[in-house]
Amino acid sequence: MDTLDDVATDLLEAPVARRRHRRQSGARHRRPTMLLGALVAGGVAAGVLGAHGLPSALAQPTSVAAAQKALLTTDGTGDVGMPQASITVAEAQARLQEVAASRAARAQADQAAREAARPKAAMPVHGAQLTTCFCMRWGTFHYGIDLAAPMYTPEYAAEDGVVLRAGPATGFGLAVYILHADGYVTVYGHMDSITVDVGQYVQAGQTIALLGMRGQSTGPHLHFEVHQGGEYGTPIDPIPWLHARGVTV
Repeated sequence: MDTLDDVATDLLEAPVARRRHRRQSGARHRRPTMLLGALVAGGVAAGVLGAHGLPSALAQPTSVAAAQKALLTTDGTGDVGMPQASITVAEAQARLQEVAASRAARAQADQAAREAARPKAAMPVHGAQLTTCFCMRWGTFHYGIDLAAPMYTPEYAAEDGVVLRAGPATGFGLAVYILHADGYVTVYGHMDSITVDVGQYVQAGQTIALLGMRGQSTGPHLHFEVHQGGEYGTPIDPIPWLHARGVTV
């Protein structure tokens, strides 16, 4: 049986034991938390130090896969991408030459298509009225046809050709002479103004003058002639000549 002294000793030592137990228990609970904090702090420190190039060992990849990943380029967004493909300068120049040749071929084909679609002959005045034929008139022969239309109506080249003469002409006031590839020469007279020059190449349907009534004329019209065999060749009826080229008067 405990003595009075033993009881007193137990009463005095009990609070001390309880405090020692709490300290030991608290230490055991704090150890995982402190260990986790130390690990996190160490990782952050290693990242910071490695980013600033201080201890290089901390910034090095920890595996072969990480090392390979570090060698890849990025696309500017932070995502890792594959290395970009490339070709040689010689291959790029060859490709440029291929594109240039293809474009030139297309342009040539387009030009050929436009040329094929372009009319090869044209009515000298659109919407005109035939007022005089290739025939006798007032006791003399009229070596052309007259096509009446309002003043300043455009006059067109009947076929492709080169302008032989362009300017003042007796009886016509102003006249234009055009030589064509088949040797015919077309003559246009009485215009108010001329829009082409001597030596100029013109195409069928191209404007060469503006209709008028200069020279010996009773009203605004185009006097149109066709000479077979050159400028001073034999005048022929322009209507059959135009019909043979698909132009209806």
